[in-house]
Amino acid sequence: MEIKELAFDHAPVGLAVLEHRIIRQCNQQFAAIFGDTPAAYPGVPLARFYPSIEDYRRIGERSLAIMRKTGRYADERVMKRADGTLFWCRVRGQSVTPDTPFQRGIWSFSDLSEERPLVPLTQREREVAILTCRGLTSKEIGLELGLSYRTIEIYRARLLEKFQARKLAELVAKLSGMPL
Repeated sequence: MEIKELAFDHAPVGLAVLEHRIIRQCNQQFAAIFGDTPAAYPGVPLARFYPSIEDYRRIGERSLAIMRKTGRYADERVMKRADGTLFWCRVRGQSVTPDTPFQRGIWSFSDLSEERPLVPLTQREREVAILTCRGLTSKEIGLELGLSYRTIEIYRARLLEKFQARKLAELVAKLSGMPL
């Protein structure tokens, strides 16, 4: 086995080669994270690992826009294992075809379950949580999501309650998996 193959297959992070958001190859850690063997994944659309097709579409639009500018994308999101269970995942991607970012890319996936237990959230609560962790104000989140800042404040209040946080800084710490 060549060193490149050895590094790919045994990397301590899940790796996948994607073409047009379809898995062409993945390593052992990717298969372990999502719950099968590497042989089960070639040809599988990445959409299968999102909580909803809306999440797949929305994150795809956002990541494509960023990758058109930088060739890279990174976020933390809720994803779905083969058995249907949801978990927090850190995702990073690098396009190898900059003019058409989704044509081919290398993506890494890290399971954040141990640092960040999953609290059941609606799709909108997840969006507000992610944008809050990125440091956006309620007004900025409202502009991005097409909602009023007061509506965002209501979502943040729900998040504070669900995560048993007293203030926004504590919520962000819990959402990001930082020790309190």
